[in-house]
Amino acid sequence: MPKTIALYLAAIVLGSSLVWWVANGRDDGQMATEEVRFALRQSADIGFSALRPLTRQDGLDTAQVALGRQLFSDTRLSKDGSIACVSCHRFEQGGADGLPRSFGVGGAEGVINTPSVFNSDLNFVQFWDGRAGSLEEQVAGPLHNPLEMASSWAEVLPRLQADAALRDAFASVYPAGITAETVAHAVASFERSLRTPGAPFDRYLAGDASALSPLAQEGYEKFRDFGCISCHQGVLLGGNMFQKFGVMGDYFASRKLQPADLGRYNVTGREEDKHVFKVPSLRNVALTAPYFHDGSAAVLTEAIGVMGRFQLGRELASEDVGAIAAFLESLTGRLPESVEAP
Repeated sequence: MPKTIALYLAAIVLGSSLVWWVANGRDDGQMATEEVRFALRQSADIGFSALRPLTRQDGLDTAQVALGRQLFSDTRLSKDGSIACVSCHRFEQGGADGLPRSFGVGGAEGVINTPSVFNSDLNFVQFWDGRAGSLEEQVAGPLHNPLEMASSWAEVLPRLQADAALRDAFASVYPAGITAETVAHAVASFERSLRTPGAPFDRYLAGDASALSPLAQEGYEKFRDFGCISCHQGVLLGGNMFQKFGVMGDYFASRKLQPADLGRYNVTGREEDKHVFKVPSLRNVALTAPYFHDGSAAVLTEAIGVMGRFQLGRELASEDVGAIAAFLESLTGRLPESVEAP
């Protein structure tokens, strides 16, 4: 092993050990002050598990965002003009819709729980099974899905191009006018604006020890100590990796399997990808019940218990569940400015 790499690894081990020792042990016979322990926890969080405050997306073209916002509520994207993107991604419900599965054109029921559109630009892939690599690619999914908008670009584009005001608005922003690519780009630009910073946990990570209640701080420590943070990590506390649902137990053993339960297997066809899903972000999770790809957990405390059982291999005590729920509630941020603006 090269000397520089060995020294780097040694520094990480020593640094993490020092953080634990000072934060939990004694220094010259005195317990480290709460301020020191807090500062060291912050250092450990940012340095090792890459947790950091969520920030707004800068540098977006405001005209493109405005067009995307208009299209996000435009029912002409659906076959019969009955639904829009916002029908299943409601801003007041954390960017989801509060249903186990959404309903599309003609009352068709979807096959999987609708994920939140908030902060989705930070997901490493889109959809539960990761089949879209970008927000632009994701836009075409619901539009063509027969259980959602049940439409196609061949149907949608002439409708939009017949709108003179919309046509002029697009021409002023996109030289190509209204095309599949420019519509997808505009919608994706709006979605990139849908970040929700300012949660109590963001303020805590920024150094405000009082931003979390004592119960939420206890829940945060349990969240780390139990191992939840091994998958729910990064700025989104999720959204940056795949994981099997049922690491420590067979979640699907007592049910009839549905195609959506196969997860990433539906994309890759690989046996090892059965029941593998993108780890969802926990941002605004208190607003987005029901939970999991199947919408089977009606409330947050139920979801925490299920995760403990099947992902951690432990039955969580009710007081532990309550503390973790308090922490997760601290992940609720502010509505994006692009939603609040007239």
